[in-house]
Amino acid sequence: MPAFVYKARDPKGQMVTGTIDAENEQVVRNRLREKNFIVTSITLKAKTFDLKEFVAAFQKVKAKSLVIFSRQFSTMVSAGLSLVRALDILEKQSDDRKLKEVVHDVRIKVEGGSALADALAQHPQTFSDLYINLTLAGEVGGVLDETLNRVAEFLEKDQELRQKVKSSMTYPAIVFVFAIVIVIFLLVFVLPTFATVFEGLAVKMPPMTMFLIKLSNAMRKFWYLFIIGVGGAGFLFKYYTSTPRGRYQWDQVLLRLPVFGMLNKKVTVSRFSRTLGTLLSSGVPVMQALEVTGKAAGNKVVEKSIESVRESIREGESISVPMEASGIFPPMVTQMIAVGEETGSLDSMLKKISDFYDMEVENTLDSLTSLLEPLLMVFMGGMVGFIVLAMFMPMFQLINAI
Repeated sequence: MPAFVYKARDPKGQMVTGTIDAENEQVVRNRLREKNFIVTSITLKAKTFDLKEFVAAFQKVKAKSLVIFSRQFSTMVSAGLSLVRALDILEKQSDDRKLKEVVHDVRIKVEGGSALADALAQHPQTFSDLYINLTLAGEVGGVLDETLNRVAEFLEKDQELRQKVKSSMTYPAIVFVFAIVIVIFLLVFVLPTFATVFEGLAVKMPPMTMFLIKLSNAMRKFWYLFIIGVGGAGFLFKYYTSTPRGRYQWDQVLLRLPVFGMLNKKVTVSRFSRTLGTLLSSGVPVMQALEVTGKAAGNKVVEKSIESVRESIREGESISVPMEASGIFPPMVTQMIAVGEETGSLDSMLKKISDFYDMEVENTLDSLTSLLEPLLMVFMGGMVGFIVLAMFMPMFQLINAI
């Protein structure tokens, strides 16, 4: 949004200057007139390179900052503050630079007459479809404060779930990377010394030792090819998974993995139930709620299944029947949804499902972590032991020969 530099006389007759971000010069002039300023000049501010602004363009709003923003926004609206004034206060007190810029732009658009949901929709990287649809439902129903509170609760729960998965997988990932680094160090720096000694003694080396020596020589001579190979494989994988077909197939693999597949299913079911329940309890229509839920699922297989659910509902079926036919959702989930439809309490039933699967995810992560730790230790010990054994076997042969 362009910035304008103005010169004007305030109500006391003193000359003041300042800068205002606005869509055009007329908007600036109207704002100054509302403050009883007499405008003398308005000029477009020349653009200069700002490193902080350049970096901020690639930053994203932190999830925690968005939760705090939603909580405070809800409190201010329920207290009777106007949207413009509430947004102005939130803009000034925000510590997140990116969020401050976004809130500033939203405030400008709301002040210009746009609906809050429309203003939020201009920033899809910050506000998801779920956030926008809930805000729209709150504006239409006159319960914006309650809706914003539900948004904050949803974001907190979703962030908590993501954090549990991330923190549980951090330790195994560090151990795995540490094991790979140790193996590379042994192959590149330690094994060549032993190979030189064995060649000087004219010892006949076993096949496993010869294999490691050849691998070590290849890594030292053609190390750049290994880096290019790993980088190329990563690029091809990222490119393939960015295509619709590749993303769908990769999501299928994630759901079918022996142990992690069950974990992914539980996380997906929990997110689906919480998202759909939050939307329905806020008054969003079922078809629109399912569309938003499908996009927020984070898995193309689940998104396709939800789309088939929407098609079945158009034909007059209930939600639970096509969900059961998809094979993605466990029988308990479909049965509880069927009961919720029959009793008219689908939103509360979905909340119970999401709470249950949050506990299931936590239990699965605990058992998975306790299982992975010894397996990774055995994996690391096996690789290091294989290399050490390959280095010492020729020495055993030499001792036997002597």
